[in-house]
Amino acid sequence: MMVQHIHRTGRSGLLRAGVLGANDGVLSISSLLLGVAAAHLSSNGIVATGFAGLVAGALSMGAGEYVSVSSQADTERADLEIERHALQHDYDAEHAELRDIYIRRGVSYETAAEVSRQLMAHDALGAHARDDIGITDALTARPLQAAVMSSISFVLGGVAPLLVGIFTPRQILIPTIASISLILLAALGAFAANAGGAPVFRGAMRVLIWGAAAMSATCLVGAQFGA
Repeated sequence: MMVQHIHRTGRSGLLRAGVLGANDGVLSISSLLLGVAAAHLSSNGIVATGFAGLVAGALSMGAGEYVSVSSQADTERADLEIERHALQHDYDAEHAELRDIYIRRGVSYETAAEVSRQLMAHDALGAHARDDIGITDALTARPLQAAVMSSISFVLGGVAPLLVGIFTPRQILIPTIASISLILLAALGAFAANAGGAPVFRGAMRVLIWGAAAMSATCLVGAQFGA
């Protein structure tokens, strides 16, 4: 009976972009609202600030993720071009290089040579991309996909503290935003840890601690300006 294992590596790129965007959305918008609330801005000003932050943050997250992942994609394409050129001009050396990679992994010389020969006959560039450079279909850079995921998740994360800022009475606004945002951050940390196969409590606590520190800092800055 064949046992199939569920591996999480193939979805790590989207998971990273989604969790990062949502986490940043909650933390950025909640910290922004706490800062201006501590500075005694009017309720309308707080809401306007939250909306402006949500739009700016979503666009910034998308653009930043696109540029970052595009740089990774450019590097991958450059490395593949190097391999393509080497295969065209020194095929035997590339065969030996792939063979030696398998030997270092514990395969015998004869088997490594035969595996290298067969893989290169089937897809030489794909074999070198995977085993020499480390580029696979599951982990290859996808800039647009990462940018869209980051922007959408930022909005989804930022909407929660913004709604709290809209509907919560002014006198309890700061503790309510802080409490709900910290709960959301802990939940996001736990979800990311669980999806990635890591300890849930540790994942929740590290997001919670950094989130509390960031919100406290912005609230303090706002209070100083308000004073």
